[in-house]
Amino acid sequence: MYYGGGITKLFRDEIESLKQKNLFREPKIISSLHGPEIEIDGKRYINFSSNNYLGLADNPLLKKAAREAIEKYGVGAGASRLMSGTLTIHRDLEKKIAQFKREEDAMIFSSGFMANLGVIPALAGSGDAVIVDRLNHASIIDGARLSHAKIFVYPHCDIQALEKILKRVSAFRRRLVITDTLFSMDGDKAPLPEILGLCRRYKSLLMVDEAHATGVFGKQGSGLVEEYGLSGKIDIVMGTMSKALGGLGGYVTGKKTIIEYFRQKARTFIYTTSLPPFLAASSIRAIEYIENNGRERKELWKKIKYVRDGFLNMGYDLLASCSQIIPVVIGRLDKTMDVHRYLFKQGLFILVIRHPTVPKGSARFRITIMATHTEEHLHKLLTSFKSLRGTK
Repeated sequence: MYYGGGITKLFRDEIESLKQKNLFREPKIISSLHGPEIEIDGKRYINFSSNNYLGLADNPLLKKAAREAIEKYGVGAGASRLMSGTLTIHRDLEKKIAQFKREEDAMIFSSGFMANLGVIPALAGSGDAVIVDRLNHASIIDGARLSHAKIFVYPHCDIQALEKILKRVSAFRRRLVITDTLFSMDGDKAPLPEILGLCRRYKSLLMVDEAHATGVFGKQGSGLVEEYGLSGKIDIVMGTMSKALGGLGGYVTGKKTIIEYFRQKARTFIYTTSLPPFLAASSIRAIEYIENNGRERKELWKKIKYVRDGFLNMGYDLLASCSQIIPVVIGRLDKTMDVHRYLFKQGLFILVIRHPTVPKGSARFRITIMATHTEEHLHKLLTSFKSLRGTK
């Protein structure tokens, strides 16, 4: 429909409605490195809204690897992977990811979101069933919608409900269960062994998203699949290089046959210019660093415990979080926005998570801890929230 001169007013009214409901999102312009402290409008803030969990985005070894790759390959790959965009560095990264994840093969995408949008429709289609956790990441939900499969949603981490669905969908041609391993908003873990057991019992495929677990969990730091002892046992394991690995890009790992299948079928791989080579190089170095240096991971877990204990002692609701993602639930959106403005004045950069990202009435702060936060940073965080409780 053509709206003529009224189209500007149409969208302006929509924007105004979002503002009145406290649902308008406005990105802050950060003019510094994305570390534990950032600069906004010339002022310094302590950053508790970054997924740079290990602080590797500013690691000198990663920056050196990126510079060397620019000198060798330039800044762009020039084409999609199946045209002329597959460089040696891309296959080196894929081999490194497969080894890191203890899988047969891997393939990379330009982002984790693109990986899910490409892989899920390649796995399932009309006549198939896709079963997802209610709190899965938006990229999983969007990938499921694009597949044209029948979508079934089970309550968050509810194994009994998942089994009931699997019993109901036995007549579908293919059944695909998808879950995050570490949930990005609540910071809790999926019960992977139980989910895998159900998938085997009911002859269903299992795909997991390790975006927020990679680099943080597991003896080697490769994620929750490793921590649960399930490496090589899950059908499809995907993730991203944009969180603890400090860069950008998505990946999917699994058996050689299924990875080759994705190369032929995943549209976001076939029709997208490949990942810039300097990002591939920095990701290789990030994985090597995580494999050979557990110091940042140990430091991160010490800080997670300190912050969690502090909030729990003050009586805050952290849901079932057990990770570097610490949700502090306030509830009412208007009250949460008031707290947000207070914290910002205190020099804390913590974003509000609200509907539709989380259910209505559960507005919260998503606090993320980095290995590079100092004791002073964490003390400031806790004392600021303590002052909201009316205590000294």
